[in-house]
Amino acid sequence: MIDKYIATDAQRRVAGGRREPLRHVLRSQVRDILLERIIDGDYLPGARLVETQIARELGVSQAPVREALRDLESFGVVESHAFRGAQVRNPSRAELLEAYPVRAALESMAAREAATRITEVQLDELERLIDRMVHLADEGNAHEQAVANAEFHGLIIEAAQNRTLARLWSFLEPWARTYLTAVRSGVDLHELALRHRKVLEPLRRRDPEAAAAAMHQHLLDASAWLRVG
Repeated sequence: MIDKYIATDAQRRVAGGRREPLRHVLRSQVRDILLERIIDGDYLPGARLVETQIARELGVSQAPVREALRDLESFGVVESHAFRGAQVRNPSRAELLEAYPVRAALESMAAREAATRITEVQLDELERLIDRMVHLADEGNAHEQAVANAEFHGLIIEAAQNRTLARLWSFLEPWARTYLTAVRSGVDLHELALRHRKVLEPLRRRDPEAAAAAMHQHLLDASAWLRVG
């Protein structure tokens, strides 16, 4: 049920921006819905997350909403303040920068493992995502490009077929996808899109070491752009 809700969230909107109520949603399901909305930009950095409002909208009690917000706080994407409640975090540039070497280590390992396991269908999907990033660069749509960017990296994580790696990556990825567009002023969106081909090429050759090296450099370059952006 939760997958159906997330996949059709836009269709569930009715007049006035409201969504149809969703019954029997547990803590993890509420957390996933809220995280998806944060990632998609429905809740921007600094936006308040009101327990009563979310509970009413989803048709649940406040208890699973409160627990879900605590989970998101542990992820680092939500923060709570006395008398003000919860809001979406706006992490500093320094926090983002310190996460990139960790991502580089995780994702280079994923690229190495994916090189021998990735399917032709997945490779074609990576190509399609690069084309989409280029198209979004033409439109100047940095937010949607960040979403496609995250899909590209997530697909490589999936192709690696390493559940432990995927769990660790999931703690870092929401920050990168949600906030990258807010701090990368001056970055050439076309260059950013086309750089992903350097990661795709060794994956197509099924070259594990070259794929790992390309991914590691890709993320270190992204970190350098954030540092000067």
